[in-house]
Amino acid sequence: MAEIIYGLATSHSPNISTPVDKWHLHVDRDYAKKDQHFRGKYYTFEELVELRKSEDFHSEVTEEKWSEKYDRWEHLLLEIQDELVEMKPDILVVIGDDQRELFLDDGMPTFSVFWGDSVQVVPKEKLPPSLEPARWANFGEKVEEYPCHPELGEHIIRSMMKDGFDVAQLTHQAEGRGIGHSYIFTHERLMKKNQDIPIVPIMVNTYFPPNQPTIGRCFEFGRALRKAIESWESSKRVAVVASGGLSHFVVDEELDRKVLKALQNKDMELLYSIPENYLDAGTSEIRNWIVGAGALEHLEMKVLDYIPAYRSKAGTGCGMGFVSWK
Repeated sequence: MAEIIYGLATSHSPNISTPVDKWHLHVDRDYAKKDQHFRGKYYTFEELVELRKSEDFHSEVTEEKWSEKYDRWEHLLLEIQDELVEMKPDILVVIGDDQRELFLDDGMPTFSVFWGDSVQVVPKEKLPPSLEPARWANFGEKVEEYPCHPELGEHIIRSMMKDGFDVAQLTHQAEGRGIGHSYIFTHERLMKKNQDIPIVPIMVNTYFPPNQPTIGRCFEFGRALRKAIESWESSKRVAVVASGGLSHFVVDEELDRKVLKALQNKDMELLYSIPENYLDAGTSEIRNWIVGAGALEHLEMKVLDYIPAYRSKAGTGCGMGFVSWK
């Protein structure tokens, strides 16, 4: 039977792949946005400044501090690349979210599995100025194909159906629609030294109401994913990667640390105590981590680092998280 031998969960916000001298472009976007999500409510930039003024982020939003944090996660990503090589997985099951990349309003499934021979990157012609510096890591610079593993993908679908998860399935992409940034980031930043490993993309609708899965449903889906992989009659070694999160585009250290503690200690009571409406906007990608934790429940989780990357006096930015399971 196939074996899950390793797991990873990492943030993939464009901020992580944007040179420090371009971070001001993200700040400009933060200023302009009228509906920043934070703990179940939406605020203007000015309202966030007032709401969080006691936290005083001024010391966090200097170029020196930004450079320190950027160097910290760049070093860690190199270590992750090396460890992924050392673990020698035959297949990567990658859990991510689709943000109107493969799926639009003509169909937005809660859970879906791609099981074609390969999946295509289709770069967007034009990106907002704040996202262009991270195009290489999140949005693609050229049309290219990532190899997939259709046999495992099909087996996962059939097993999930038996376990009561009515997953959507696809083997082809609609014209002009490319695989999402969750998978591009994984391929370009985590798999940089072994990009020939086939993947199975698992997509979770974390973002778009009204059919986002609950925290509990995500964890149980992860458990069913593990059961599916381990029931596959193969000697393949499988790694599971969860892509996205943590809190953004407003940093919430309290929430991030609670999620990390709950997942590391396998504390379901603590995990289920998180209000569902906290998992909105970019913070919703924590659901991908919860699916991953369910699939990797038999392994021990290690927090490699947590870096709250503030970029404005309103506390905007991204809680950058990095964990592994062995």
